[in-house]
Amino acid sequence: MTATDRIGPISASVSEGDVPTAGRKNLVIVGATGMVGGYALRYALEHPAVGGVTTIGRRRVGISHPKLNEVIHQDFANCSALAQVLTDQQAGIFCLGAYTGAVSDTELRAITVDYTIEFARVLHDSSPDAAFAFLSGSGADPTGRSRISFARYKGEAENALLARSFANVYIFRPAYIYPVTPRREPNFGYRLLRAMYPAFRVLLPNQVIRADDLARAMVDVAVRETGERRGLIFENRDIQAIVTQRPQ
Repeated sequence: MTATDRIGPISASVSEGDVPTAGRKNLVIVGATGMVGGYALRYALEHPAVGGVTTIGRRRVGISHPKLNEVIHQDFANCSALAQVLTDQQAGIFCLGAYTGAVSDTELRAITVDYTIEFARVLHDSSPDAAFAFLSGSGADPTGRSRISFARYKGEAENALLARSFANVYIFRPAYIYPVTPRREPNFGYRLLRAMYPAFRVLLPNQVIRADDLARAMVDVAVRETGERRGLIFENRDIQAIVTQRPQ
């Protein structure tokens, strides 16, 4: 049974008026100035089940909305100052990350593992019943045996999150994330993947996902009501299944 089967159908087709104000959730997003986090933010602000969105990052997101609360925080190695901000949050979406090769290996581990664990610590202490959705990646290796730093570090972060007693932990492992909106690609490999995306979408659909579809899936899953505590891992095919389920 896949993670998608176990979580059940996802639906965001109800209107905001159908969700009582008292039942709407507060959502915190880390990495909202990035590609996936930016789509997650815009989708969450319009989501009928979301009452308020707090973004935490080093710079402003550049949009204004009555549901939005922006918090500027520079040192993700120490998130203790965020304790009050993270009180009364029902879900967190963590999209902070770095491209392999864009930073040193030491920095990559700090961003991927240390920052994730530190933020999760403070969120759980402040809102112990919150759900946590984590943007990991295809090939993440929880055993720590991979020769690829990205895989080892994502796996290490996953292990730490699943070990912490969140109400629900949702690990998303997308394969190639298609940017949708043209951007300056970080390296030649990404430029090549972008050029080949139309072919991959047809020939290898389980190896690609649109950035906006991934973001919507993360928000929909994070705010969904569940009656049990659990940790679920969504591989790229599972994320695609959520996208397919979702009303257009």
